[in-house]
Amino acid sequence: MASVNRSHPIIDESELCGIGHRVVHGGDVFRAPTIIDDAVIAAIRELIPLAPLHNPANIMGIEVARARFPSVPHVAVFDTAFHQTLAPHAYHYAVPYEWYAEHHVRRYGFHGTSHAYVAREAAKHLGQSLASLNLITLHLGNGASAAALQGGRRIDTSMGMTPIEGLVMGTRCGDVDPALPFYLLRQMPIAADEIERLLNAETGLKGICGANDMREILARASSGNDRATLAIEMFCYRIKKYIGSYIAVLGRVHAIVFTGGIGENAAPIRERICAGLEHLGIVIDRSMNAAPNGEVAEVQQHGAAVRVLVIRTDEEWEIAQQSAQAIDRAAAAREPRSAQRR
Repeated sequence: MASVNRSHPIIDESELCGIGHRVVHGGDVFRAPTIIDDAVIAAIRELIPLAPLHNPANIMGIEVARARFPSVPHVAVFDTAFHQTLAPHAYHYAVPYEWYAEHHVRRYGFHGTSHAYVAREAAKHLGQSLASLNLITLHLGNGASAAALQGGRRIDTSMGMTPIEGLVMGTRCGDVDPALPFYLLRQMPIAADEIERLLNAETGLKGICGANDMREILARASSGNDRATLAIEMFCYRIKKYIGSYIAVLGRVHAIVFTGGIGENAAPIRERICAGLEHLGIVIDRSMNAAPNGEVAEVQQHGAAVRVLVIRTDEEWEIAQQSAQAIDRAAAAREPRSAQRR
């Protein structure tokens, strides 16, 4: 793997071994970090209909960086790539198959770099190989998603074709009845594009109580604000349902991992999510949960069957690692066969 110094600031561009770029949607085209060339950019551009709010900005960043650092290899690291191990029964929607074949309608999943990072850190902390573990990882921030890993292989995730599906989020609604937009089109003087904008930017916690910062919502709830309390209850209830469904498909679960701004810092949210799951072996220790220490902390009661971990995610570091590995693989592939045999 190419050398990557995590703390050293870049002083001169000659120190760069590569530049990693987060790209939200890789569709079913990109299954791994990919060295960027003109053809890759063209392929990412073709995927804009799947991520119209994200991929254009990602492309702009890539083009600016390539113009500024033309001699440095650039790598696209896709949010969706981590979830490409989902089986067809998990990623298909029950819609006409032609929609998938012709228009790429399927579940993709997102937050891949965060889920990848914390899963690996969990395995390291538990002293086991990732391939030996069943994990549920919860990335809880303004965007929120859950993932189920069986033997290190991703078998399900809460986000779908877009980042709207799944958990209740800061400004996204998560799971809703698919007929809702059509009902609103009939009932309100509103355009389809505006409904899409609202579902991305004005629903979720913000839609329920007018705020999407969990710290503010918790403060409002403690002051007796009923809508803030409702927003918290909805947020935690949806996550609890996903935990239950993932336990059903995983069987045994070795650990549940909380990460992201809310997952790492909101002890009352972690406690509320886990409350009532004691019969499944998930038992929070209130004092440990109140003040987790370090990059990785255990907050379950002693002897609980399922470990409950709080792990600080580091998506930038994950992108750097994956980029360096992709650059090394590309360099190895270019070596003459005689040099490889030596």
